[in-house]
Amino acid sequence: MDVQLHIPESVVQAMRLPEERISQELLLELAIALYRQGILSFGKARELAGMGKYEFGHLLGDRGVLRHYGPEELEDDLKYARS
Repeated sequence: MDVQLHIPESVVQAMRLPEERISQELLLELAIALYRQGILSFGKARELAGMGKYEFGHLLGDRGVLRHYGPEELEDDLKYARS
């Protein structure tokens, strides 16, 4: 299931970004917010943001967002270490 959001034109026009960056920036901010609130895991948040593991982790650090590190993240790290 894909979800589409409607952003009012007045809001889009008020954004101080080049038009070609607006969609990606909105996805990035949504990914950070949903991760911060514990709604998305790290892996799914970085997928939404379209970023790699290291890049997204660095971005979270720059934004002062603490990493949630639980069993799912541990398993991902162990799989990565074994490969």
